[in-house]
Amino acid sequence: MRVRFVSLALSLILVACGPQVDELPQLGIDISETSVSGLSAGAYMAGQLQVAHSSHIVGAGVVAGGPFGCAETPGSGLMPAAARNVTRALEGCMSDKLRSQGIPDVPALAALTEDLAEEGSIDPLTGLAEDRVYLFSGDQDRIVTRSVVEAAQRFYEEVGVPQENIALVTRPDAGHTFLTADTGNECETSASPFVSDCDYDQAGAILKWIYGVLKPSDNAENGQYVVFDQSPFVSGIGHGLSNEGVVYIPKTCTKQGGCRLHIALHGCEQSRDKVGMTCIEGSGFARWAAANRLVVLFPQVSANPLLNPKGCWDWWGYTGEDYLTNDAPQIAAIWKMVERLAEQPVAAESR
Repeated sequence: MRVRFVSLALSLILVACGPQVDELPQLGIDISETSVSGLSAGAYMAGQLQVAHSSHIVGAGVVAGGPFGCAETPGSGLMPAAARNVTRALEGCMSDKLRSQGIPDVPALAALTEDLAEEGSIDPLTGLAEDRVYLFSGDQDRIVTRSVVEAAQRFYEEVGVPQENIALVTRPDAGHTFLTADTGNECETSASPFVSDCDYDQAGAILKWIYGVLKPSDNAENGQYVVFDQSPFVSGIGHGLSNEGVVYIPKTCTKQGGCRLHIALHGCEQSRDKVGMTCIEGSGFARWAAANRLVVLFPQVSANPLLNPKGCWDWWGYTGEDYLTNDAPQIAAIWKMVERLAEQPVAAESR
């Protein structure tokens, strides 16, 4: 009995001493200067978030991803979106196996996007007219091929992003991965944690393309990573989000409002649940954020053995028919996080 009591006491102590989970703070960020990026499934979700909220988002970084709505497959409403779209997602939106059938069909996807905008399910496409878009494809990437990324470029042109605002960057030695200057796997490796040392600061390249001239990258210690509870931002079941997300906050953004926001979306098998802080810290975003009054939000999804075994963002409809719209469970949750960060801080004396 005493052994069991001691074991229980130890368990309670460990729980009490576990990592603290905070509320997502109100920082008064400038919501009109929001940007987003992601790798693979995160790249697809970055494009979805950008198009859905184009009135506020000023640019996107799409690393190894294709065009908005790529997986969408016409069919009977009797078949769930995930089942209807899975073949196109796995083949036509990752490889070019079905290219002879017109996948990705950029004009059709542009028409779909226009229809969603006209019905008010996403923001008007005029919001894309001044956006800056960074696209990336590695020659050693066998998961999302170059033709799919090039389709994303054509899509952005179709929906009104000026050609001169779109950068398509390629690397002969890069695999399916997020590139860094000094951290991760060998550059050509396409394996967990999907972060690779390619002597290339991709976080900096994305942020510079979107925002223009930035101050030199700084030490990430000039800010802090905050683990926060994501549950206040989700509703219902089947949303797929993890219990906790992470936000990086430079010290200068805790004292006054007006900081910009970048949303960094992990790829499949890259979540904090899967690889801890490896991708969050290894990406390099925090070093640029610290020097440039930029908050970085790292929302997280979790794996589901039936619908989402690899912990991917929903770009093929496993959360429901509205997965591309402002009402999509994941898009809505992320945007609620953005709105919380945009709220003005509550003065200490008024609490």
